[in-house]
Amino acid sequence: MLKKEQRRIEEIVWQELFSFLKNGEYLREEFLNNEKFLRRKIKIVLKRKEFVFPKNLEKQIIENVINRIKGLGPLENLLRDETVTEIMVNGHRNIFVERNGLLEKVDCSFSSEEDLLNVINRIVSKVGRRVDESSPMVDARLEDGSRVNAIIPPLSLKGATLTIRKFNRRSFDLKRLVELGSLSAEMKLFLEKSVREKKNLLIAGGTGSGKTSLLNALAKVVSQRERIITIEDSAELQLDHPNLVSLESRPRNTEGKGEVTIRDLLKNSLRMRPDRIIVGEVRGGEALDMLQAMNTGHQGSLTTIHANSPLESLLRLETMVLMADLELPLTVVRRQILEAMDIIVQLRREANGQRKIVAVSQLQKSANGLAEEPQYILQNIFEN
Repeated sequence: MLKKEQRRIEEIVWQELFSFLKNGEYLREEFLNNEKFLRRKIKIVLKRKEFVFPKNLEKQIIENVINRIKGLGPLENLLRDETVTEIMVNGHRNIFVERNGLLEKVDCSFSSEEDLLNVINRIVSKVGRRVDESSPMVDARLEDGSRVNAIIPPLSLKGATLTIRKFNRRSFDLKRLVELGSLSAEMKLFLEKSVREKKNLLIAGGTGSGKTSLLNALAKVVSQRERIITIEDSAELQLDHPNLVSLESRPRNTEGKGEVTIRDLLKNSLRMRPDRIIVGEVRGGEALDMLQAMNTGHQGSLTTIHANSPLESLLRLETMVLMADLELPLTVVRRQILEAMDIIVQLRREANGQRKIVAVSQLQKSANGLAEEPQYILQNIFEN
């Protein structure tokens, strides 16, 4: 059967079922979550309409309709597909996925823009957020930890846009990353030594370059006798550690209250007796608090940053510290960075989708840091 005809049948069944549920006052969680009840009603509609289609398609049609009622519609199968790492919906007709680092369009779609908006609202309402014309952008998270971003008209000109970065249930260690070709055995030994010696590490790279995966792998090297505090916007790190505290920021609610930022969590973490502070990503003024923590006895801290080279990562870090609104002179900011940072690891996603370390650089510690115009001196330990 042609996909177009299958979608037509699913749309008719959906309309009939929704009308029945609405008229019978069945649009309540107790009924919508009762899969047995829904399957029975769908089969009644299929039988009454006398559709002609291969028997093996009945199960698929029923599943798709149920997914549309209680799940995420056409995205359900993509979320179950372990080869898919990211899902991008560009309006209700176009859905793309990332597999093995490469993008491809998939042969599925939402039936209408309204259908897509319903799914977006279903996602964000579960985490106490909303999206509408007055607030057309939102970040959220699925129950499995997958990160979600949605932006709707009038900001998105060609229909609602939904992006889901799937939560990776597989947690890689450095040995596995060597096997995947992300780094060499020599790099692995050097990075393990740096973590054990409590060097402060900054992991840099572009979007989807593997920063979080490497951060997770490096964190696994930390001794079981140390206390780790992780701070993230959306909890992604998967650490099996006996003395671990995981903190997650919180956006403001619909009334504009209740926000807890990465910076707030960083300040609080200093009162929690951490041996290591791991920040999922620095993006703003929290960079200053992180540097101060590194410079006041919390060595061995780890974080990531969006940047295309080791030097650029340090310059971006400067900009973020200046975003803290303390009007610090640039020379003071630079000295803070020179004293705090030890190792910069640069990642890149290649054209074939592979993520790999392209440089490991050491920030030189010298009298230069006390000069009137301190400069960054980077020594490349490894370079690809």
